[in-house]
Amino acid sequence: MLFLKSIHAIDVHTFYWCMARKHRVLITNIGRAISKTADGPLYAVLAMVFWYLGEMAWVMIMGTGFLFERLSYFILKKGFKRNRPADILDNFSSFIIPSDKFSFPSGHTSGAFFMAFLLSDWFPDFQIGWYLWAAHVGLARIFLGVHFPTDTLMGALLGSSCAMFALTMVGV
Repeated sequence: MLFLKSIHAIDVHTFYWCMARKHRVLITNIGRAISKTADGPLYAVLAMVFWYLGEMAWVMIMGTGFLFERLSYFILKKGFKRNRPADILDNFSSFIIPSDKFSFPSGHTSGAFFMAFLLSDWFPDFQIGWYLWAAHVGLARIFLGVHFPTDTLMGALLGSSCAMFALTMVGV
């Protein structure tokens, strides 16, 4: 338990460091736009594009992987029940209203890293761009005040792991 309290203390300290950045308002405004790219509907559009192009294996990998990722995400969310920063930090309000109550792990970050992993496998020439986008989604979630840093780190690990699982199980 002491270990978890230490991690939480570091997490809160890092969160406050992020909130104290000089250009936080600009970062937050940009973060809203970046965060929206990971809301989920764009992933469905991408799957429909792959389906239209006849890339059924890719559609199967995305579908299988997202099913596994979402199941894992919901189990972790409900299991850990970690409150969001605005719910536990004094005098703090987030910049957006989150879609659910708990913060661990970050679903937006998980989805973004899931897609970055798959797209890097399928389009390796753009790998740096995919991962920069995914990392920016995670940072945006922190700067919007809805996640602690470890929420996004675990989201990145969850999304990447589920993508690896999907590629291994379904394969192309």
